[in-house]
Amino acid sequence: MQIEDELASFAPERDTVLTVGVFDGVHQGHQQLIEYVKRQALAGDYIPGVVTFRNHPLEVLSPQTRLPRLTRLEERISLLRQLGVELVVALSFTPELSQLSAREFVTLLQKHLRMRGLVVGPDFALGRDRQGDLYNLRILGKEFGFWVEAIPPMLMNGEVVSSTSIRHALTRGDVSKVRRFLGRPHALSGTVGRGAERGRQLGFPTANLEVNSSQAVPSDGVYVTKAHLGNHVYPSVTNIGTRPTFGGGERIIEVYLVGFEGDLYERPLRLELIERLRPEKRFSSPEELQAQIGRDVEQAMSILESTDR
Repeated sequence: MQIEDELASFAPERDTVLTVGVFDGVHQGHQQLIEYVKRQALAGDYIPGVVTFRNHPLEVLSPQTRLPRLTRLEERISLLRQLGVELVVALSFTPELSQLSAREFVTLLQKHLRMRGLVVGPDFALGRDRQGDLYNLRILGKEFGFWVEAIPPMLMNGEVVSSTSIRHALTRGDVSKVRRFLGRPHALSGTVGRGAERGRQLGFPTANLEVNSSQAVPSDGVYVTKAHLGNHVYPSVTNIGTRPTFGGGERIIEVYLVGFEGDLYERPLRLELIERLRPEKRFSSPEELQAQIGRDVEQAMSILESTDR
């Protein structure tokens, strides 16, 4: 069984307090839950741990559903470890795993991860047909010798902080809200590809960022961004869209790095989205677009100076 093989590679030295989920985005709600896991683990001299999944369960349970990722697996694991999670277990969500009963799943967690406590959200359920809800998990806990606690969701302005709400905000281009819910800017990572070099002709040479199609990209528009290139961070302005001034075409991500000179082709680039400036629009001439880009850069620099204070 693949899940047994993956779990067997972990051998915690002490009993653990765990939480289970995808944790896409590792947002503020996730962070609140993890802080509770850490407190409970510290109180009992246990190891705080997170069981996450390499792929989203919906890819198996509903293959026709496309769910953009807020974080790549490597980034998710890194963020969890930065929060102080000592044990991060990434499992492959397979059809076989989806058919495990709640009893079978928690038995494996106890056998391989020495689970003594499980912390979940109020609507959490695991196991085949979501049979392992809070009520049934507590029954299993009494039988197997582990406790179960549920904590309420985090609210911001009356709205539940969730991966779903963050994806919805991205589809509206509301990266400011996304930043509040995540506790950091949403980031896009990829490699710089060749472009038409129209930005260079306008006096604003841009890099075409090529990202994996699974990444969650905000709606078309012009954004204030920070570009991470190697060990350097550059203020930047990013256009996401089809370049309607030049007749449209495929959707691309164009980044202008303020103060950078040199060749970016095939270099890895990480882009943090800070704020949306305006929607993408068609200009009557390249000169009109050039003037607007100049205003965009000026406004972006002002915004970045205020956010960095």
